[in-house]
Amino acid sequence: MVAVAREATAQDAECVRERAAMVETVRAYARSDANVLGQQALSERVLEAMGQTKRHLFIPERSCSIAYADRPIPIGLGQTISQPFIVALMTQLARIAPDHVVLEVGTGSGYQAAILAHLARKVCTIEIIPALAEAAAKTLRDLAYDNVSVRLGDGYGGWPECGPFDAIVVTAALGQPPPPLIEQLKVGGRLVMPVGPAYTTQHLTVVEKIAPDKTTTRAVALVRFVPFTRSHD
Repeated sequence: MVAVAREATAQDAECVRERAAMVETVRAYARSDANVLGQQALSERVLEAMGQTKRHLFIPERSCSIAYADRPIPIGLGQTISQPFIVALMTQLARIAPDHVVLEVGTGSGYQAAILAHLARKVCTIEIIPALAEAAAKTLRDLAYDNVSVRLGDGYGGWPECGPFDAIVVTAALGQPPPPLIEQLKVGGRLVMPVGPAYTTQHLTVVEKIAPDKTTTRAVALVRFVPFTRSHD
């Protein structure tokens, strides 16, 4: 038992170092890619959330060296956990305040939801693949993310009972933002998602709702996300 405890402590220390290095890599990317963020830059709140979230617990391997490398990681069933810089970028673009209610479409591993949970009052996240929804809910519950609710279902229609939302983050690509998500967005709120065809590059897009029936749309960067999965029902 002593040997096991020492091994766990050594891994925890390694993860702390790797996670800190990841945050610095994300910070460096943000500086070198300042045109993407404009004058807003990457906030310390977002970087702190990245530094506080144990990414290695959201991947199958639970490996620090794999988890904190700045690249996407397969999580099974054709899905991935996004590159840390893209997670930080999407979170920053959503402009989340401490009193916000946020919707995430595409829970995946639960990592993006955990990042959002550090920043928002409440996070509602939808996953269409049962095994991923169950695993993510368990991980988030085990790590005491009590302000996150996970729902199994098709995220195209959003989650009206949980909203309206100050921000919506969609982690899968679609040809255009789903109208039900725009409807559930508060005036002044932002939707961040990859827009474009499947299995190629898409535009990371910010849709801002400036009036009940009016939005503005801005393409920020080229990205590559898994396609948005719909229910056959």
